Amino acid sequence: MIAGIRVGHATDPVGLTGVTVVLSDAPAVAGIALRGGANDVVGLDHLDSGHLVGTVNGIVLGGGSRFGEEAVYGVMRWLEERGVGFRVGAAVVPHVPGAFLFDLNVGDPHARPTREMGYDAAKSAAAGPVAEGSVGAGTGATVGKVNGIACAMRGGVGIATADAGDVVVTALMAVNAVGDVRDPETGALIAGTREAPGSRRLIDSARAIAAGAGRFGGPSHTTIGVVATNARLMKVEATRVASLAMVGFGRALSPPHTAFDGDSLFVLSVGETAFDLTRLGVLAADAVARAIARGARAATSLPNIPAARDLAAI
Repeated sequence: MIAGIRVGHATDPVGLTGVTVVLSDAPAVAGIALRGGANDVVGLDHLDSGHLVGTVNGIVLGGGSRFGEEAVYGVMRWLEERGVGFRVGAAVVPHVPGAFLFDLNVGDPHARPTREMGYDAAKSAAAGPVAEGSVGAGTGATVGKVNGIACAMRGGVGIATADAGDVVVTALMAVNAVGDVRDPETGALIAGTREAPGSRRLIDSARAIAAGAGRFGGPSHTTIGVVATNARLMKVEATRVASLAMVGFGRALSPPHTAFDGDSLFVLSVGETAFDLTRLGVLAADAVARAIARGARAATSLPNIPAARDLAAI
């Protein structure tokens, strides 16, 4: 991650859910872009350009669908204990938006991120290398669900960085899509829909959907993430960069943004370097695409849900 940003995971390897927290050492300007028809987000009032509070203190990404919102309150408690947030008299109120993916059909449907997990993820947040794959918000993530969860593969958390001189952009993505994950450079399938349970042969999800196939209905999907940059942005500018960075979803997911995906991408600005917004958005899209691919490649298999590394072993 870039300077001034720390990341922490909390993982439930039994219930198969988790939470990932991105914290800013100093108040950060934030924006968001939403695509698809099944977004599950909270705290977006803080991102409105007319809101009294101009910054946020971090972002929560979690499993558990809307139940994952509980983790936000654990993060807020950890920050409050350290006096981090918007001060109002003797009180301090941390501002922490969040986005959540659906993983309730993978492990225990009653397991979901808790306040304690949010607290632990914030407590463990650190600068430096970030664990990828089946951890944190990616613990129960899956991709390639056109033929249902029985023919899906594992998604996960991935991270990638792009830079141009002094400006750095880092994307952290939790990948849980209806469709396939493809290499953004070659278009080759990395992980996706298997033609049958037990099979390791992949179909083309976008082509199958276009042909009318699939049992993927319901808001049980969603790819979520955070782009952090040391470029100086205002709220409106952060939102524009988030919109441009969404191009990265289309480079690595096929198809992205379906009616059953709730694709959500935050942008955090923690720097003071002036930079062209369009150029920044292009860099962010590149980082997002590569982070999505890395999330799938780093995932580990479950007994009935293989990962990309299992395909490579054939």
